[in-house]
Amino acid sequence: MKQNLITLSLILLSIIGFGQKLTIKQSEVSKPFILGVIDKIQSKELSEKRVLNIYLPEGYNQKDTIKYPVIYLLDGSADEDFIHTVGLVHFNSFEWINQIPKSIVVGISTVDRKRDFTFPTSIQSDKKKFPTSGNSNKFFSFIEKELQPYIDTKYKTNKDKMIIGQSPGGLFATELLLKKPTLFNRYVIVSPSLWWDNGSLLNLDSNLLKINFNQRTDIYIAVGKEGLAPTEIPRVMEVDANLLAEKINDAKHKRLNLLFDYLPQENHATIMHQAVSNAFKFLSKRIY
Repeated sequence: MKQNLITLSLILLSIIGFGQKLTIKQSEVSKPFILGVIDKIQSKELSEKRVLNIYLPEGYNQKDTIKYPVIYLLDGSADEDFIHTVGLVHFNSFEWINQIPKSIVVGISTVDRKRDFTFPTSIQSDKKKFPTSGNSNKFFSFIEKELQPYIDTKYKTNKDKMIIGQSPGGLFATELLLKKPTLFNRYVIVSPSLWWDNGSLLNLDSNLLKINFNQRTDIYIAVGKEGLAPTEIPRVMEVDANLLAEKINDAKHKRLNLLFDYLPQENHATIMHQAVSNAFKFLSKRIY
């Protein structure tokens, strides 16, 4: 009996020892999976510090001479659109796919979407519902005077700049396209909240549509089966997105390349990933 107890104790000690060795071995080979870097920029225009999630393409080397396009992503927090968009960028830039070139992605983490992505509204109920709204002009200045210069100084960038925005972010990207079109040369606008201020942005007279506008600009507009907008005066988001596309098409401007993409199988919640994927296919036909 005593001999059996000794034997059992030795077996248990061996099992415990093996488990400890296995744990140590696993911890030795485990390491973090790093998707990008996090930068923080103090903004005078916004009077706050902003968090940037940065994806650098495979092979990026600060010491070489290669320069990369930059994709600026609104709603670019880790729990928003940064991770799945980076996955699409990484996949579509594989050499055997080559839909887009290897690119830097700058995810702008969200602080207050209604504040940053909307212009002042005349609709009193929206003023009360969204009291911080109406400061897109400050976010314009942040992008133009602080963010783009910061990225161009710190990272190896070329002149190709894309912006991606959905919903209020799509409204902001549209306002940027119509008011400051040269800040970017590629616009990916998904389910834009053009209902804001009863669609007043659709009536804007833009330099983008003038005959003397000479920057080649690619514009992708996508909308799903989304229905009525949250407005007192009925508006349909699909109709508004189509009106935006028609406004651009009516200019018959040879420097503008537009695709309007209606995705009836998607809704406001599901459209973003498919739309960005489609946008990259559309852009692959354009020489970077």
